[in-house]
Amino acid sequence: MPSAPRLALALAACLFARPSLAAELAVVGTGDGIDLLRALGTSAHEADASLEIAVPPSIGSDGGIAAVGSGKSPLARVARRLTEAETARGLVYTPIARLPSAIFVHPSARVAGLTADQLLAIYAGRVTNWKEVGGADLRIRVVRREEADSTLRILRASMPGWADLVITERSKTAVSTQEAIETVRLVEGAIGFGPYSRTLEVGTRVLAIDGRLPTDPGYPSAGELAFVHMNGQLPPAASRFVSFAQQAATAHEVIRSFGAVPIER
Repeated sequence: MPSAPRLALALAACLFARPSLAAELAVVGTGDGIDLLRALGTSAHEADASLEIAVPPSIGSDGGIAAVGSGKSPLARVARRLTEAETARGLVYTPIARLPSAIFVHPSARVAGLTADQLLAIYAGRVTNWKEVGGADLRIRVVRREEADSTLRILRASMPGWADLVITERSKTAVSTQEAIETVRLVEGAIGFGPYSRTLEVGTRVLAIDGRLPTDPGYPSAGELAFVHMNGQLPPAASRFVSFAQQAATAHEVIRSFGAVPIER
């Protein structure tokens, strides 16, 4: 039998030990909808204190898929659908929100909207000054993304003339959604594109295209924000977070507050 002092110490350790903290779930992947997902993580924690959700900086949809496929992460966030090969490897795609593709400019451009043809001409390099489309006498600074970017893929699939568009060489390539937004916020005359969020309206002007804003019915271009995991390999915490994002009324309120549309299962 343990001595009385040892027994007392053991009891004290049990009484005063801190409860173990829930392990943090890092949801890696795309920069699209990153503020929305961080707000969802906060809301999920408020509903279930055992859920500790982290949404780290972007490694892209492809990076998130690779992390899940290699077992480095149980859950990824993506802004593109899976390929047949990825689905065949056991990856599961769960959409949670529809994200319109926004076109946004530095306020110095002094335009509120463009036609689809004007937008095409700007990105092709045929229109180079904002005064040519009713704006300020200011050079247009085009900000683009790499070809693998999800928003660029959506624009190529949905906007007239974008499928074969060769974007002007006089452009800056941003390597993430956040870099594209910050560049447009900082550079006079800049124009960029990315997934719509109400946070875009801070420091930039979101344009109407053919008279429709991203939040209007009939807006021509939108993609999906989704989770990806391996079939049969979703830990309990990740499963609860996915279910929360899909089904909880508070989650849908968060999604709508960012200008997106919930996708219910």
